[in-house]
Amino acid sequence: MAFLAKIRYICSRKINSTVDMSNRIYPIGIQNFEKIRKDGYLYIDKTALIHRLVATGSYYFLSRPRRFGKSLLISTLEAYFQGKKELFKGLAMEQLEKDWTVYPVLRLDLNIEKYDTKESLEAILESNLSRWEDMYSANPSDKSFSLRFAGIIRRACEQTGRRVVVLVDEYDKPLLQSIGNKEVQTELRNMLKPFYGVLKTMDECIKFALLTGVTKFGKVSVFSDLNNLMDISMDHRYTEICGISEEELHACFKEEIQELATVQQTTYEGVSEKLRINYDGYHFAPNTGGMYNPFSILNTFAKMTFGSYWFETGTPTYLVELLKKSDYDLEHVNGVEVGIEALSGVDSTDTDAIPVIYQSGYLTIKDYDSRFNTYTLGYPNKEVEEGFVRFLVPFYTPILESRSAFHVRNFIKEVESGDIDGFFTRLQSFFSDTTYELVRQQELHYSNVLYIVFRLMGFYTQVEYHTSNGRIDLVLQTPDYIYVMEFKLSGTAEEALQQINDKGYALPFAKDPRTLYKIGINFSPETRNIDRWVVE
Repeated sequence: MAFLAKIRYICSRKINSTVDMSNRIYPIGIQNFEKIRKDGYLYIDKTALIHRLVATGSYYFLSRPRRFGKSLLISTLEAYFQGKKELFKGLAMEQLEKDWTVYPVLRLDLNIEKYDTKESLEAILESNLSRWEDMYSANPSDKSFSLRFAGIIRRACEQTGRRVVVLVDEYDKPLLQSIGNKEVQTELRNMLKPFYGVLKTMDECIKFALLTGVTKFGKVSVFSDLNNLMDISMDHRYTEICGISEEELHACFKEEIQELATVQQTTYEGVSEKLRINYDGYHFAPNTGGMYNPFSILNTFAKMTFGSYWFETGTPTYLVELLKKSDYDLEHVNGVEVGIEALSGVDSTDTDAIPVIYQSGYLTIKDYDSRFNTYTLGYPNKEVEEGFVRFLVPFYTPILESRSAFHVRNFIKEVESGDIDGFFTRLQSFFSDTTYELVRQQELHYSNVLYIVFRLMGFYTQVEYHTSNGRIDLVLQTPDYIYVMEFKLSGTAEEALQQINDKGYALPFAKDPRTLYKIGINFSPETRNIDRWVVE
């Protein structure tokens, strides 16, 4: 076991070459194991875990956020089951595997299509089934997709004398893309349910099967009959099968971290902490170490600069639609408590956004209460939180996402200079053009907009706030000023200011040498905006 623990952290390059840390190439956007191994790209050895996966079971399901290495895992398994021993030279698998038996492999990748109609899914299934039928022949009497799939598996097994390996990448892409269209999702689900059900009915002909995706759709969805899959998404044995662990980061990227420290004019420890804050923090099971997002880490080292690499590769529109549809209080997203059922599956007919947000990688496990079997969820890191909050801006305000950074910068400048009127005049623009439909939920709408604004400001200055029955109490601190604010709806700014004094909100700062402002603010239901603020 000590040998396996050591060999897992080999950072391998091209086969039959020594590892040159000074001139490495990173597999950014490359998900093909054979290409990575033959062309000399960096590969963090996960093959000991892959060998354990194959040796201890047959049917698996794994959910991980996008850009976390699921496709590379599928490709590595494909190469392994095809007996490509030469690709594993220098890896743990070379020592662990003795037989290198070649199996027929059926790999289905659903990540290459936009699923806005049932025809788009039909085209993908038809293309793959036809290709497999060219390899293992077709039965004219098999008409449906599921019957054709079952026939291919049977004939592949009979013709090769080996049981079949089935690998499905991004199995849930059609359902995720249609999550806001009930009719289309029902059609897609009705196609996928019997298709995936073949994995259970053809058990005698299947050696191994793995389905990967972002989410797990359960209950009335595609997994309702497929109960022979072992879900390893929250299995502590496989938390490191995708992503980069703390140990792997420092074992494989020590030189890069030092170089980045030089570029950033800081220390190795300082860069390590910034990497942790920005890209670490994914916990896929209770009481396990955090995992780094590999896409962001590789981009950071390739470009020698920090950025929002993972978030910029996708726009989770369906998540925001779920949040708005369910009238969710955004302030409660970070720190929400849920039961295991919210983490183990998604009901495609449900409107609860939290399970989908969690399984999509925007929330992760922060704490676990074993007595009640409940989980506390939160943003995994700064990249995800800041990117997600910025993405919310155009969905809740008339401000374009591209302009949010400009407004936040000016918000900070205004509060740092004591320009209260400038700050609130700018804040009014975030509430302009509030539609009449939002009047029924105006307290929640105001709360959500203020959450977005002040959370964005919180990345650059000190902001403390909480909501209580639609009311926001807020304290904003800069090097020279302290602002204590109270918001009212359908009241008066004077009443809000009086509440600050009556409840002693400013007392904790009585001995602070900075200038303190107490500000009462009122929202008007008629104008659907801030109509007045008073300052003391």
